[in-house]
Amino acid sequence: MNKEIKTGPIMTALLVAGFVGLFSETALNIALGELSNIFSVDATTIQWLATGYFLTLGILVPVTGILMQKFTTRQMFITSVALSIIGTIVAALAPVFSVLLTARVIQAAGLAIILPLTQNVIFTIFPPNKRGGAMGIMGLVILAGPAFGPTLAGLILDTLSWHWIFWFTIPFLVFSLIFGYIYIPNVNEIRKVSIDILSVILSTIGFGGVVYGVSVGGEFGWTSTTVLSTVIVGFIALILFAIRQTKMDTPMLNLKAFKHPQFVLGLAMNMITFLNMLSMLVVLPMFMQMALLVSAFTTGLILLPGSVLNCILAPTIGRLFDKYGPRAVITPGTILVVIGYALYAQYGTETALWIMVITHIVMMLGIGMVLASVQTNTLNALPKQYYPDGIAISQTSQQVAGAIGIAIMVSIFSAQQASSLADGTTLPVAAASGSSLVFNISLILAIINVILSLLMKKTQ
Repeated sequence: MNKEIKTGPIMTALLVAGFVGLFSETALNIALGELSNIFSVDATTIQWLATGYFLTLGILVPVTGILMQKFTTRQMFITSVALSIIGTIVAALAPVFSVLLTARVIQAAGLAIILPLTQNVIFTIFPPNKRGGAMGIMGLVILAGPAFGPTLAGLILDTLSWHWIFWFTIPFLVFSLIFGYIYIPNVNEIRKVSIDILSVILSTIGFGGVVYGVSVGGEFGWTSTTVLSTVIVGFIALILFAIRQTKMDTPMLNLKAFKHPQFVLGLAMNMITFLNMLSMLVVLPMFMQMALLVSAFTTGLILLPGSVLNCILAPTIGRLFDKYGPRAVITPGTILVVIGYALYAQYGTETALWIMVITHIVMMLGIGMVLASVQTNTLNALPKQYYPDGIAISQTSQQVAGAIGIAIMVSIFSAQQASSLADGTTLPVAAASGSSLVFNISLILAIINVILSLLMKKTQ
């Protein structure tokens, strides 16, 4: 390893910025009810504060792959943190809903750069036998941000106003900017790449159309013209985008990564994991608040031990991956996730809170074993020159899968709950019935992941 590169400070600067971005992704979820009253907008409109964030990530992450080849690591880092700071300040001062929504888009643009950039830096400054540990620490941040978001936000809402969810993060972003400015070197090779405008447009319509169509499915009905037309247009744009990439000398996103079977296998597992995890982080609090009748802050506390344990064990899991290879870590992880969903699917209105805590610990331990290890193995399957493309493909697919997962699972939850209420049950029983159906569907997907994990091989 290069002696001049100080890996500790570099990782600190990148991961603090990443944590704040991912914290912001979910922290606002707990305040949506309050914000819809403050800004006098309905529940579907306020949901755009979450959906808009995902939509921006889905659109911008593919473009980041080419930007990382065009601009230096330092330029990308400073732009990313500057966007996060501007978005956060505008959000904290937002007088009306439209300003808050715009601020969320600016925040998401910052995160869309920092996530792929961090992975790219890890794969450049660490040798293959140390990447698992480094990705384990990044996995910790990917999980800790969304997991601590609701708990901290619940505490802030109980004691201060919603503006402080944003003000709270500013010192961390400023720290990251200063630290990164001092320590982050330029690790990527700058190439003369031109940004193909048609590719950007097709990618935006493609990913944007699919995420938007699925996001409004619950509101407009899955068979409505708006939903079907945006999803179909999105898919057509993605097909045209893919065809165009194969015809270009220097494509915006090099799809040659798909020629590596272990990369494709890892991508599929990654998408299932994110679809399940992000929808669980939305449906589980709804189940606890509606069926078990606990407060937002208590919900956050119930989810805390699993998240904390995950953070403590993440570096160890990374080292085990480096030492014993992927299957030894990933297959047991997928089995724990299956056990978690099997238990969640059984729970009803009488479930004790301590059981929820233990189940969530099992679930988060499983997800922690799967997430970073799958990502490391997936990218290790590629030659070095494909890292920016492989990272862009995997980050885009997981954000899109997460957005689709939340939209579909929340709409299944709502439909099942409405049908139970129509049969004359109480709201807590109806909410339990809705979440049980969602967790059964997630259970089937989790079982598919166990089977896929058996096909994993160590890649180098």
